[in-house]
Amino acid sequence: MDFGAPLKSNAIKIMLLGSGELGKEVAIEAQRLGLEVIAVDRYADAPAHLVANRAYTIDMKDKEQILEIARREKPSFILPEIEAINIEALIEAEKEGFNVIPNARAVELTMNRKGIRKFAAEELGVKTSGYRFVRTLEELKVAAIALGFPCVIKPVMSSSGHGQSIARSEADLARCFEFAVEDARGDASEMIVEEFIPFDFEITLLTARTERETRFCPPIGHIQKDGDYIFSWQPMELSVVAREKCEAIAKKVTGALGGRGIFGVELFVKGDEVYFSEVSPRPHDTGMVTLITQSVSEFGLHIRAVLGLPLGFALLTAGASAAYKAASESANPVLEIPDEIWTETSFARLFGKPVSHKGRRMAIVLAADKSADRAKDRAAELVSKIRDR
Repeated sequence: MDFGAPLKSNAIKIMLLGSGELGKEVAIEAQRLGLEVIAVDRYADAPAHLVANRAYTIDMKDKEQILEIARREKPSFILPEIEAINIEALIEAEKEGFNVIPNARAVELTMNRKGIRKFAAEELGVKTSGYRFVRTLEELKVAAIALGFPCVIKPVMSSSGHGQSIARSEADLARCFEFAVEDARGDASEMIVEEFIPFDFEITLLTARTERETRFCPPIGHIQKDGDYIFSWQPMELSVVAREKCEAIAKKVTGALGGRGIFGVELFVKGDEVYFSEVSPRPHDTGMVTLITQSVSEFGLHIRAVLGLPLGFALLTAGASAAYKAASESANPVLEIPDEIWTETSFARLFGKPVSHKGRRMAIVLAADKSADRAKDRAAELVSKIRDR
């Protein structure tokens, strides 16, 4: 595939590999600082395509197509925004002198659950739940019995947590196995079986880092269904001891991964005990709540970190986000947003995805209030009023 002659530009240029709703917000923040944005994705008219200086549609698993665009555009920074990318392209890009954010090794380790779990638990000694990796239903049965029921079963690679389920008895294992295989990316036959931690809550600790500083956003609580977030709120109140442990784990993991940018560190909290779950080396979907709660959102912090700028920000209000998922299939989706969503303390963000299918995230509602719990209830009420048309 020939994308034309190399392009010359004096601007600082970022190339987004993945152009969904998170990439769109990154692109907007980059342009606010005068950066040139190149958005790349596997389908045309992806959300970030709509706001980028230039857009490309390619096979994201094709090493040569990724490298061809990089060589043509010569970006100052390459920002992987999804997991489903050819990692060899990123490794080669670094060898050619391109600056991959945070770095190709971090992307490779975190793009599948096997890499990051073994890295965190076995190399760094970070506390996690018990786990085993399996490939067959028979291996799954052995692992589940050893770890005990209930247990959590996930593909080692999937998008936005898809394919995750809980087996409460041996009778659930065949269903969970098929569910994981159906939503897997990459090696569809491998999955992780995790000991179920009866945690009090799960949080995302957004961790922004440069070579000079590391900053933590106030903890974000969230609710997931089938591994995909539906609500998030900030701040999530923790004990002083638990918060210190969360920050220590996040700093240890992100410091070992290295590089610049924001990391979404997922943690389980039970009383004062903290267990590491996963980390994404990019803005996190649960962090969309920072669009209403913080003076600088996770997307703004990501761009500042990439550029090596100071990472100062403030929490302005308690708030919550609620995801709207399409109720039907449509090649030209239209959402009906009632007037009551648009107030002094609430609003919606529509992603502009060109096609919807049942369960696809199409928008979010953001609400601020005196407490995170009140904001969460309000966001949940408001998002229920959106309709597909």
